[in-house]
Order: sequence, then C-alpha cells, then structure tokens
Amino acid sequence: MMQDYEVVVGIEVHVELATESKVFCGCRTAFGAEPNTQTCPVCLGMPGALPVLNRRALEYAIRTALALNCSIADRTKFDRKNYFYPDLPKGYQISQYDLPIGSNGYIYVDVEGEAKRIRIKRVHLEEETAKLMHAGDDIISATHSLLDFNRAGIPLVEIVSEADMRSADEARAYLSKLRSILLAMGVSDCKMEEGSMRCEANISVMPRGSKEFGTLVELKNIASFRAVHRAIQYEAARQIEVVSSGGAVARETRHWDDARGETAFMRGKEEAHDYRYFPDPDLGPIVIEKPWVDRIGDEMPELPDAKGERYMREWDLPKYDASQIADSRDLSEFFEKTCAIVGDGREVAKWILGEVLASLNATGIELSESKLTPELLAELIELVQTGKISGKIAKSVFEEVFNEGKRPGDIVRNRGLLQISDVGELVSIVEKVIDANPGPVADYHAGKTRALGFLVGQVMKETRGRANPQETNRILKEELDRRA
Repeated sequence: MMQDYEVVVGIEVHVELATESKVFCGCRTAFGAEPNTQTCPVCLGMPGALPVLNRRALEYAIRTALALNCSIADRTKFDRKNYFYPDLPKGYQISQYDLPIGSNGYIYVDVEGEAKRIRIKRVHLEEETAKLMHAGDDIISATHSLLDFNRAGIPLVEIVSEADMRSADEARAYLSKLRSILLAMGVSDCKMEEGSMRCEANISVMPRGSKEFGTLVELKNIASFRAVHRAIQYEAARQIEVVSSGGAVARETRHWDDARGETAFMRGKEEAHDYRYFPDPDLGPIVIEKPWVDRIGDEMPELPDAKGERYMREWDLPKYDASQIADSRDLSEFFEKTCAIVGDGREVAKWILGEVLASLNATGIELSESKLTPELLAELIELVQTGKISGKIAKSVFEEVFNEGKRPGDIVRNRGLLQISDVGELVSIVEKVIDANPGPVADYHAGKTRALGFLVGQVMKETRGRANPQETNRILKEELDRRA
C-alpha cells in the first residue's frame, strides 16, 4: 500500500536569533532566567508601549537569508498577525506577510549519496511568543497552563521550505544541513532542547506518479530530529490508510505526541486571511540598502559545504569524512586547530570521526564540554607517529585523556607504555616466543602464513602491546626463515 503513494513534505523552521536583547525592546534573552523576570511593557503588550527594531536581529536575518541563497528584498515591512491565544499578550504577533526579508533560496542536502536541491520559499523576521507550560501529559490532556513571558519578543527567523522533500529521511537531512549552516553563521545556538530551533512539518500524500498534491496536514510540537522522522512516517501512514480506504484527509493542524508515537487533532488549519494581516502602524517600512547587504555577505564565515570542499582539497579527505567534520562547528574548529599542530589532516580526521565521536556519543556531552583539547589530541597522534607508542596503546591512553584531561605523554610514562623498538630486546622476546610455540612455527614453515599473526600476537602479549609492530613482523620473519 505504501509503495502506491508518494509522501510530500514541506517544513517550517523557527529559529531564535542569538542577540543579547529582544527584537523590539531592550529586555535580555538569556535562557534559564526565573520566569517573567526578563520583561517590560513592550514585550508584555502594555497599552501605549511602542516597539523599536533591533538592528542586529535584522542583520542576522539577512545573514541567514544570504546563507540560504535567497534574494534579499530592497524594501520590507512588519505586519500584525492577529489571533487570540494566551502566549500573545497583545492579541497579535509582529511578523512579516507579503514582503519577507529573503525569498527564492535553496540548499543542497545529501540523499543516498546524491545532492538534492531543496528550495527555500521565504525567510522572515518576527517576534517569539511566550512559553506555555501545560499541567498534564500534554496540551490535549492539560488541566491548566502556565505562562512565562521571558521568551516573548525574542527575535525569531522563520524559514519556510517548498514541498520538495519526499520522505522522512530527506526531511531529517534537510534539517541537519540547515542546522549546520545556522551554527556556522553564528546566528543561533539551535538548541532544540531549549526551544531555540523548532519545526513544523506539512505533510500530504498523493498517488505515485501524480502531479497534484494531496490535502495538507500541519504537524506541531516536534522537538527533535528523531521526532520529525517518526512524526512524518506516522502521519504519512495515517493519511495513506484514510485515502486507500476511500476517505478524505481533512485539512487540519495535528499535535505530535512523542510518548505515544502518534498525531492527534488540534484544530482546523488556518488560512492567511484568518490572521487578518495588516501593516504594523508602529513600525515603518524598512529600506535594505545593497551596500549593507554586500558588507554582511563579505563578513560571513565559511559555509559548511565550502569548508568540506576545502578539507578534501587541502587534506585529501574522503567526501563523507570531510562533510561529517565540516557540518559541525565544534568538530571543524577542533579539527583545524589540531591540524595546525600535527599537520596531518587524514590522521586527525580518523581520530575525530573514530575515538572522539565514540566517546562523545557514549558520554552524551558536546565536544566543547569535554576535557579533550586539540593540543592533547595532537600530542597523542605525535606519540604514534614518532613510534613511541602503538596505535592500539594510543586508543587505551585516549580514554584517560578524554575523561581526565591528562597529557598523553605523562600517561604513557607513568604506565610504562613506551613502545619497544630496540632490536636486541625484540630479538630476545621473539626467540622466546618461537621456542614456546613449536606448533605454530611448524605451521608457518608448512606454508600456513596465518600462523605468523598468532606469533605476532604472542609477542604483543609478552610485551603488553609495547612491541613495535613493524619491527616485530620483520624480526619474526627473519628468525623463522633462518630456522626453516
């Protein structure tokens, strides 16, 4: 049944901008303050209070639009989006309707090894609403709700995609790429757990091969990339079941219940006319001059795609490895600082995408929160490159470096892990191993080359992994051939 239908996905992303003050007043935007302590008459919607636009918020919105390859409007304005809900103290939200800051953009995402272009319909600036906290399992079953107006008035950029995605996987790839771009631009911390990046998915289904989209359903309350993936899969399956059984999908807004893994009806889907948009009389039109836009563009940091291409060019990294590092601001900064010390990008990338990421996943922390530094990783890599320790020992040392921030050289000396490269010492150990293992020695002489690996392992066991692997192999072969 599923294979007979095509899923159509468009996504609206709301991103809180990382300004120190709100978009239309001077209240602070710091996360985690006591409820309702970062407010003033403007963001509380008091009669007579007048908004004043935050220039930095407008600049960040323009920077975002440029990063998404949008055309920048030379003239824009703010509108009042009217609806009655507890999180809107004024009874309307200051937003943008027909003249967004950016439009007709695009980004490329990786879909099964192929680059797919996802169009960006618009990027506009608006004010954040207050935070609603529901007493109960969720909004549907809540007995009462609490309001925190600290969030009201934080500058918010809304990024609206076209309905170009055809699966939950594509939607997740789009969000991941979008997040990496926003982080690289420095316009937001994009912490979904703190609500600074949120998304709503618009889902419809149509018979495979059709060019006419089905009825759109909007999904709200999606708090993670994993939840986006699950929500789209569930809703697509629900709609296909409705259509295939002869029913009609209703145009509505549905709530995603992550605990239950299902969507639930919230309300009928609004149209633009339901909001009764009109220009905000307290905020005049804005002329965005081209020299200012050009200056913002010139000052923008390197985008992840360009950074990944540079890593491939400068360090000969495989495309996948380069993208994995470039798409993360933390990883890319760490990578470049370590490379500046070691001068071996491929080796640094191997450690970052291997041991470093594995440790971060195991501990559930960010790289910036760990005790690992570029200097420590560089020292560990150099110990391997200079032959002082083996790669296997380096991995055992790394855990202590990561968890405790100790210098690798100190750990190696204190634990007696320096690699044995002295030929005389290795010859003595090899002779001892050969004498103690006549069976594998006979197998080797009989042409069973796998026996050599066993004997190398015995040397490593005898030396607790400290024997130089290359020298051990060479000496073993020479000694075995001499005794043939």
